[in-house]
This record gives sequence, C-alpha cells and structure tokens, in this order.
Amino acid sequence: MAVTVETLEKLERKMTLTLPVNTIQSEVDSRLKKLARTVKMDGFRPGKVPMNVVAQRYGYSVHYEVMNDKVGEAFAVAANEAKLRVAGQPRISEKEGSPEGELLFDAVFEVYPEVKIADLTNAEVEKVSAEVSDAAIDKTLDILRKQRRTFAQRAADAPAQDGDRVTIDFEGKIDGETFAGGKAEAFQFLVGEGQMLKEFEDAVRGMKSGESKTFPLSFPADYHGKDVAGKQADFLVTVNKIEAAHLPEVNEALAKSLGIADATVEGLRSDIKKNLEREVKFRLLARNKNAVMDALVANAELDLPNSSVQAELDRMIEGARADLKQRGIKDADKAPIPDDIFRPQAEKRVRLGLVVAELVRANELQAKPEQLKAHIEELAASYEKPQDVVRWYLSDNRRMAEVEAVVIENNVTDFVLSKAKVTEKTISFDELMGQN
Repeated sequence: MAVTVETLEKLERKMTLTLPVNTIQSEVDSRLKKLARTVKMDGFRPGKVPMNVVAQRYGYSVHYEVMNDKVGEAFAVAANEAKLRVAGQPRISEKEGSPEGELLFDAVFEVYPEVKIADLTNAEVEKVSAEVSDAAIDKTLDILRKQRRTFAQRAADAPAQDGDRVTIDFEGKIDGETFAGGKAEAFQFLVGEGQMLKEFEDAVRGMKSGESKTFPLSFPADYHGKDVAGKQADFLVTVNKIEAAHLPEVNEALAKSLGIADATVEGLRSDIKKNLEREVKFRLLARNKNAVMDALVANAELDLPNSSVQAELDRMIEGARADLKQRGIKDADKAPIPDDIFRPQAEKRVRLGLVVAELVRANELQAKPEQLKAHIEELAASYEKPQDVVRWYLSDNRRMAEVEAVVIENNVTDFVLSKAKVTEKTISFDELMGQN
C-alpha cells in the first residue's frame, strides 16, 4: 500500500490511500459465503440459498461495509506508520481515475498540535489561603440553630421584628388591577431573611397583629416575573399573626440531636471545625487550581484542532438540551442552540486539555495508585460509612476515571506551583465561601 501525506493548512493533512480491488472483492466474497450459511429466505432451506441470490440481495450492503472497514484499516495502519497523532475522524472520499485493479481514496484529517510550554519559572500565580476562624464556627452554629428553631406567638401589641415569622394576607395592584401572583391569604415568611423584596419587608417590619397597611412597591427591572418587572404596584397587607423565633441553646442536647459522637459543646465545635476545614481545603484547591490552569494556558502556544473543538461543542450542546429536557421544556431535543454560545468555552476546554496532557506526559505526572486511594478515602471521610463509599468508587470504572482526572489535575497544580512565581494571599472564610 503506497501512502502519501500532504499538509493542507496548520493541522490539516491529506493522505492518499491505495487499495487493490481484488482485496476488496475477496473480502466481499468471504462475507457473502459466511452469510449464506445462516441467511433465511422464502423458498429455501436455511444454508441452501444459492450464492447468486445472496449476492443479489446483500451484495451492495456487504460491499459498502467492506469498503468502510478496509479503508478504515488502511488509514489506521498508514497513520501509525507515519507516526501521526490523528485528532477526530478522517473525511474519506474515493478518487476518480484510479489505475486498473486499484482504488484510490483521499483521507482529509487533523493531527494533534505540537504544544509549546514556556519556562514556567516566569509564570505568575496568585495562591490564596484561608482559615476556619471561631467566627466561622459561630456562624455555622447559628445556621444549625436556625434550622431547628421553634416559633411562639407574640403578644398582640408586639411589633414584628427581624427573625419573626409573620402570617399575612396581601393584595397587590398595578394601575388598579390585581396581577397574577399578587394576592395571597395566610402567607408566611420570615422577616429580615430576604425571602421577600426589601420594600415589602420594610413595610411589614414594625406592624402589629391585626394591623393593615397600604404601601407602594417598585419591582426591579430584572425581577423574575417579567409581567411586573420594572413596574410599580400598590400593596395592601394585613398581619394576622406574629411568631417569635426561639433558637435552641448551644449545649449537650443540641450536640446530641446533631448526632455528634462526643455530645458536648466542645465536641460539637470540634466537629463543625473539622467539616469546615475539609470544605475550605477543597475550595482552596479548586480556586488555586483554576489560577494555575489559567497561568499554564497563558504560557502555552498551540493550534487548536477544529475537530476536537467541534466534538466538545457537540457534547456541550447535548448537555444543554438534556438540561432543558430535565426542566420540562417541550421539544428540548430539537431546540436550536447556536454554536457561538459555547464556542469560547469549548475552545478553552480543548486548549487546556491539550496543554495539561503535554505537561503530564513530559513530566510523568500521571496519577499513582496510592494517590487514587488517598483521594477516595478523603472524599469518603465525611460520610457515615466511609468504606461503603470507597467500594462505590472502586466498583465503577467511570467513577474511577473521574477520580483519576482530579488527581492528575492536582499533580499538575502542585507541579506548576513548585515552578512558578507564587504570590501568597490570605482571604477571609466568608470570601472563600462566597458569603456576604
């Protein structure tokens, strides 16, 4: 088989394949004979259908199948011999004017690029750190207490204040007309916790049980209800009941109700700190990993294979359609989704994947068995039965592949941080957790 490879543009190549006609025909005949031994046709016993009848019925499809197989095999062999790293699937077409007894095919395809990574000692990375403070533990304790709070009715003359649960009737009108969703009876919400628009909460705060009030409210322009967004309404609200919140004390009873093994206040705080430190570790790792990956891509030079970008685009669009379908959107699988929406992200993913793969290959940063084991055990540590979680990961190749990818990314992160110019920055617990 004679093979020639031509460079078309950047990563695009064209390979000409030559196949003997008798090779194709020999394989077609072989498959038809094999088919004849099992094929069933009216008027013939199984295995007794004449070859000419089998060839007439199945010859075209078998020939098409053989052509695809043989050309694919020839391409794979030729690409291997030429030491080409093929990206995506080749576009193969038959050429006209083939010599007698031969078939010529053109295969147009892309190869993976050469990835050039600059000296990482010149890369700049900001590495953040954070600690679990007593304030963070106190805030988490408050959240746990609020989750277990009880309510008791206030005195009739007691005004509503932050933290109270109020039961109200309300009706809102725009231009004198009640709008959809603007009216409710026996509606409950917690004052001061952002469950209602600020103007609504401000109006109810300070009202007493049995009191009514009319007040204006301007809906934000970006309000989720498009029919009222940017409009002003007049609301009539009547307070039916005000209940004060009672939070459980931070004591052994609370620790016991939360299932803390050491059912003491110290044991409770220690357990919270341990869980927060685990969460902080993962969030810091994710944030620093993103900074490293950005620096790595910024210090790499490569061309992107269009086939790889398109494959990533197809996956992202398929994921978007699946998400729409899960949300109950009708005909989500047929929804037109322009490539341009996802193209920048797809290109970024492909670029990062190629750069990381090159760094891993060049520096032997593959995941080691002991690293996989340690990572799975760390993930399982927060569960009630860690060994069951470990077995869950080990029993599925796909889950293990996901773990391996994370460990490799961690190895890359550590490697880059060991080489780059690292600027240390301490941030608060709230900033890391995205809290106000």
